[in-house]
Amino acid sequence: MPERMRWWGWGDPAAPPALPRHALDYLRKRVQATALPRAPVALDSVQLPASTLDPAALRGLREIAGEEHVREDRFERVLHAAGKGYPDLVRLRAGTPRAAPDAVLYPGSGEQLAALLAECARRSLAVVPFGGGTSVVGGVEPLRGSHGATVALDLERLAGPIELDEASLTVTVGAGMRVRELERELAKRGFTLGHFPQSFEYVTVGGCAATRSAGQASTGYGRFEQLVRGLRLVAPVGEIELRAMPASAAGPSVKELLVGSEGAFGVIERLSLRVRTAPSEHIYEGAFFRSFHAGAEALRELVQRGLAPDVARLSDAAETSASLALAGRGGARGTLGRAYVRARGYAGGCLAIVGFEGSGGAAERRKQQALALVRARGGLAAGGSPGRAWLRSRYAAPYLRDELLTHGAMVETLETATQWSNLLALHRRVGEAIEQALAACGTPGIVMCHVSHLYETGASLYFTFIARQSADEEIAQWQAVKAAASAAIVSGGGTITHHHAVGHDHAQWLESEIGREGLGALRALKAQLDPAGIMNPGKLLV
Repeated sequence: MPERMRWWGWGDPAAPPALPRHALDYLRKRVQATALPRAPVALDSVQLPASTLDPAALRGLREIAGEEHVREDRFERVLHAAGKGYPDLVRLRAGTPRAAPDAVLYPGSGEQLAALLAECARRSLAVVPFGGGTSVVGGVEPLRGSHGATVALDLERLAGPIELDEASLTVTVGAGMRVRELERELAKRGFTLGHFPQSFEYVTVGGCAATRSAGQASTGYGRFEQLVRGLRLVAPVGEIELRAMPASAAGPSVKELLVGSEGAFGVIERLSLRVRTAPSEHIYEGAFFRSFHAGAEALRELVQRGLAPDVARLSDAAETSASLALAGRGGARGTLGRAYVRARGYAGGCLAIVGFEGSGGAAERRKQQALALVRARGGLAAGGSPGRAWLRSRYAAPYLRDELLTHGAMVETLETATQWSNLLALHRRVGEAIEQALAACGTPGIVMCHVSHLYETGASLYFTFIARQSADEEIAQWQAVKAAASAAIVSGGGTITHHHAVGHDHAQWLESEIGREGLGALRALKAQLDPAGIMNPGKLLV
């Protein structure tokens, strides 16, 4: 059985993280975080609603999946009560989840999955597909809509085996397999998927497909929808099987309609994905720019001239300053490094991380070409130390968020993307909206941003903000800031989500992006595949 996450937070329960003393001191000074930690409530203290699942329905589900694969115990219900977004964690830590599934189903085959969905449709049971449970936009919240009860449908048992077609560079795998496990299996055979989201340790391949995930190396390896070559979706009315094809002109792409469907039409049960030969070289470097504008212009030129790194991140001045402060002094080498940056006139500037992967010297050649352009555009090459530090901590942010919550700090992220011509204006507009909303709540904080995914026509912006929690008003505080930021994104010409998906949190903004008729077309598809409306109520389409 795969390692389970904390029910109240992120990561391995046996390895709780701890913020170093200097980091706590910095945050207490900047956002007035509390020195007294506030632990989550005990599991037995979590307030769960009584199950509304009819005994006859429960018997029917167990006849299909087996007694041991339909679970109603407290731990299973709490574990599947929410994802890992900020409001999810606030409620879980307080022991007051907004909802909980009445049961958790673990199908062991595509046939069981189809039978369970048919049974749920017949009995009007809402179904919430559940992969790694890493959604940060309310995507797995067990809402029931107009139905009598809710079940979480965990895909853990639909994980393997993998079928690798080395000649075609594709792998076919069950949607319940974790991306980390798939990467391990591929590495044994000399291949890589190249998909490394921050949720890499726990996210499943089905979850990545359902949410149009973008990994940290998506600039080089492609977003997840670019990796999908074929899939099988099991819907309440039947199945859609799309064989792996290199390309097709057979009408509008049904695959594109199903990738990103967030469990609202059915359950992605199996996937065929593009893989690549695993690289032998991994080179990650840092560079400083005097301004966010200068760094963004250099990244734009890199991607438009065909010199884009596989990983590219550009932190604005606020994020660069906070990252250096939270990292600490770092000994003599760190002190000398900061002195060098100051002496060269880059103090208060912006740090970029660029990563190159390849074999046979290709990564080194690409690095040299890219850094030559960086220097020509006013950048200061900082060597491999910043890149190696980023690699070591690339999955650390969710663990640190748990610790910040323990110390009374709100920490949240949101992301968007826009054209290069609009990037700086949107960065300024959204940042100001977050700052103003926090100030209006009486909790001014730290607002940071970085560019993390590059395209020829534009780039993503990933915002992080940290502030003192409003006691007893944590959710209202979050809602106020989220609404202000979302309104600024939409009015400022950005997408409401670049890779976090729509879920529940962004559903009200979808029509502003795809239009009334576009939303109507998606609703028509849902009516065709899920006429009873049992699939993931309240997400994507509202």
